[in-house]
Amino acid sequence: MFLGLDVGTGGTRAVLVDERGRVVASASEEHIPFASPQPGWAEQDPEDWWRAAQKAIRDVIATVPGVEVDAVGLTGQMHGAVLLDAQGEVLRPSLIWCDQRTDAQCDWLHEKFGREHLIELTANPALPNFTLTKLLWVKEHEPEIFAKTEHILCPKDYVRFRLTGTYAIDVHEASGTLLLDVANRRWSKEVAQGAGIPESWLPELFESPEICAKVSPEAAAVTGLTAGTPVAAGAGDQGAGAVGMGILQPGSVSATIGTSGVVFAATAAPTRDPLGRMHTFCHAVPGRWHVMGVTQAAGLSLRWLRETIASGESYDQLTAEAAKIAAGSDGLLWTPYLLGERTPHLDSQARAAFVGITAGHGRGHLVRAVLEGVAYSLKDTFTLFSELGIPVKGVRLGGGGARSPLWRSVQASVYGYPVDVLTAEEGGAFGAALLAGVGAGAWADTDAACAAAIEVAEQIQPDAAAVARYAEGYKGFRQVYPALRNIRG
Repeated sequence: MFLGLDVGTGGTRAVLVDERGRVVASASEEHIPFASPQPGWAEQDPEDWWRAAQKAIRDVIATVPGVEVDAVGLTGQMHGAVLLDAQGEVLRPSLIWCDQRTDAQCDWLHEKFGREHLIELTANPALPNFTLTKLLWVKEHEPEIFAKTEHILCPKDYVRFRLTGTYAIDVHEASGTLLLDVANRRWSKEVAQGAGIPESWLPELFESPEICAKVSPEAAAVTGLTAGTPVAAGAGDQGAGAVGMGILQPGSVSATIGTSGVVFAATAAPTRDPLGRMHTFCHAVPGRWHVMGVTQAAGLSLRWLRETIASGESYDQLTAEAAKIAAGSDGLLWTPYLLGERTPHLDSQARAAFVGITAGHGRGHLVRAVLEGVAYSLKDTFTLFSELGIPVKGVRLGGGGARSPLWRSVQASVYGYPVDVLTAEEGGAFGAALLAGVGAGAWADTDAACAAAIEVAEQIQPDAAAVARYAEGYKGFRQVYPALRNIRG
């Protein structure tokens, strides 16, 4: 039995997976909502993640009396900066992935290294989401905190530290710090030294399925796990989620809609976008890499709309209204830039908009336009794949966007590919459990684990009429961002 633990933004989820790759039990515990002391800031208390992890682990173990967990794998929200002192005590709340305060630090890094050279070194440009930019913000604005720092971790790796006492990170997660030489799967001495980050602060690197630590007696006492249980390195949420969906071989692609949205493609080698519009990371699969494009506010767009105009209504009710509207929302467009945007604009100041509202549009149109606008935004990544010669042999859908029949259909027709829905899309925690199983020797490698565990439930074909309508709509969508940027000045 293998335990996968997902330290997300809203909560921590634990799943138990058996040697056949079947989910036996799951449990979750919500986090305290992140704090935003100023507009664009986002912070969480790492101690709350550990509290939630303890509760989720205890609860999932309790559902299977007498269960023995053979290995643990971790995943979670990426890019967050956890600063610890020499004793491993947290020095300040973590700046998490959606914190947008570090534009000045991004500019400094591009001036320091040169934007193109930084992409050569790390396969990515500096973005406010990345961990290094957050460390530099603390260095500039809270020098007394920076001076006390001895260790830096990402969110799930802090939970691992509390679980095992070990400072460790996997190469997938480390790819999102902007401190990793992604092509060679090692820390970048040049970037760390140039940015003033002592290499001694960086945790030890591991491949995702590697066993890197063991549950400590202290953690065993508060979680119900057995002291000495092996702990695999795991991966960031996107890497573990890709393992959980079987996105392992070049040509395999996933489109996942959660709070944010991600289009993820496995590659055999590190494929850099010279303009840095997509992320290039080490995959959770040893010897492979991946590229991904990110829409900051994907599912968040629908949640925002519901809270704004339909508080108390269910998502099913809203999408039922949207299903009555023809493809294209009668000309109404939505650009989902509620939190700025990553792919392809790399603009933390981008703003969302409905464009083309008429007196004939109603609530159903607004909802459908949001579903379509998010899909258009994710299609921007498929457009980049085409530019860069990245193959797309099939698309699998994940997240909340895969649970809505209407949103599944919209995605198939907007992307222009048949899309697969899995029998059980369990997310990152499931992938983390599979990685733990590989580390423990239950499967020879991640390919074998996914072959045993993953089944396709349904394939949805694009609708020819909708494809044509969405091709026109996408042309209009592509014109909205430049117009909004010009208005902003």
